[in-house]
Amino acid sequence: MSNPPQEKSSGTIDGDTLAKLQAWQGRSETLTDGLTAAPVRALSATLDRDDALPIAGTRLPELWHWLYFLPHHRQSEIGEDGHARRGGFLPPVPLPRRMWAGGRLAWEQGNPLQVGDKVERTSTIASVTHKVGRTGELMFVLVRHEVRNERGLALTEEHDIVYRAAAAPGEKAPPPTPAPKDAAFSREIVPDDVLLFRYSALTFNGHRIHYDRRYVTQVEGYPGLIVHGPLIATLLVDLLRRNVPGAQLARFEFRAVRPTFDIAPFRVHGKPADGSADGKTFSLWGEDADGWLTMQATAVLA
Repeated sequence: MSNPPQEKSSGTIDGDTLAKLQAWQGRSETLTDGLTAAPVRALSATLDRDDALPIAGTRLPELWHWLYFLPHHRQSEIGEDGHARRGGFLPPVPLPRRMWAGGRLAWEQGNPLQVGDKVERTSTIASVTHKVGRTGELMFVLVRHEVRNERGLALTEEHDIVYRAAAAPGEKAPPPTPAPKDAAFSREIVPDDVLLFRYSALTFNGHRIHYDRRYVTQVEGYPGLIVHGPLIATLLVDLLRRNVPGAQLARFEFRAVRPTFDIAPFRVHGKPADGSADGKTFSLWGEDADGWLTMQATAVLA
């Protein structure tokens, strides 16, 4: 996914502010962790899977590395939205609404992440770009991650973060896109408070839009709790695993199109991609209760 073109703004982010934010480009940090079994057992239960208990050497399912390298900010460092206060590794973007907009991942074949691995992740701020759209100012931060275990590089990932201005009175959402109707396999998901709580707890995600109904409706102006974008992406890959036995990914990319709220069940869908001669490429997508597209993804099998 390419970053949107940069535009001048008469709003919160002027030229000087943008220059200061772009000074974060090139910053990096390295974290270490261990791929322990307990988070794997917990996410398996959360996704309602009947997996064998993980042991040392169990292959980590794709996207489940998001259970590790978690931020552990002190309580005094947390901002109003439940995230850490702006600054630090990520630039201090002065826009209140922050979302995980999408990403691209590639796994090194022959070196899967496994339970018991000692792992290292190096993260770099690749770009900071600005745009003014129909709903106001937007900032896009692209973060690149490289994950290594004792055997070398295992995973590369690009992570798109978007920051948006606060909702204006009477603000209308962009026109929705109808979800495709030609799925080969599907699953309905009930996004109840327990599911959202469990995923927030597993990823140590304090963002209040996922559990604080008063905050998300009265402060950020949404109609209900927002289902985590990474959870939907994980459910899409999980759908593929349920319907393509033995599926292991070489690449995966996804893009959030529209927020999914907890006010009604939603569905995840998949099918072999059009024109995929070798049968290794799949189209995956999310659909809300009104039939609108919420997430698009492409998975390529190893």
